[in-house]
Amino acid sequence: MASMPTSVLDLAPVVPVVVIDDADDAVPLARALVAGGLPAIEVTLRTPAALDAIRAIAGAVPDAVVGAGTVLTPGQVTECVAAGARFLVSPGWTDGLLAAMAASGVPFLPGVSTASEVVALLERGVREMKFFPAQAAGGTAYLRSLAGPLPQARFCPTGGIGADNAPDYLALPNVGCVGGTWMLPADAVAARDWARVESLARAAADLRDAGGTCR
Repeated sequence: MASMPTSVLDLAPVVPVVVIDDADDAVPLARALVAGGLPAIEVTLRTPAALDAIRAIAGAVPDAVVGAGTVLTPGQVTECVAAGARFLVSPGWTDGLLAAMAASGVPFLPGVSTASEVVALLERGVREMKFFPAQAAGGTAYLRSLAGPLPQARFCPTGGIGADNAPDYLALPNVGCVGGTWMLPADAVAARDWARVESLARAAADLRDAGGTCR
């Protein structure tokens, strides 16, 4: 099984954000991403197949570090960890959700989009966060502005990020990695063209050198 660093942000420069409609696709999709150099896989809880997909990847793809995204409730935290999720990601947070994620025993990235939310999490001892929706919330300019007064906060920006602008995010000192879906085009997944997914994943993994390092 792939080892888990202390930080989710240290797994890879890009974390694929995966929406799985058919749990049978989970294992070959994960294998393609891992083969392309992207071992961290965020399976979002947007479909009924999500928990089964997490369970399948956790059981059959030892080199993957599978996590759960779009985690919204304490109950989902429990379900995801039981299914084998090794990290948790939420688009936002409440005190109840934050407490559940902190008690889960796995790393987590609560979502923020404002300076006040960042300060509130820092006050609670959380220094690593998802910045969402990244482009709509101000993009690289906003994150660069946060780095001055809040240098202790580190981010995984997600939302509106693709191969063209990912290097700009990765070059920022307060960005560890980015999340995105561009290595999983809908037509490739529908056709089960895992070779194409692997090729796109490899190009995404190479963005570590194009824009910065995943610290």
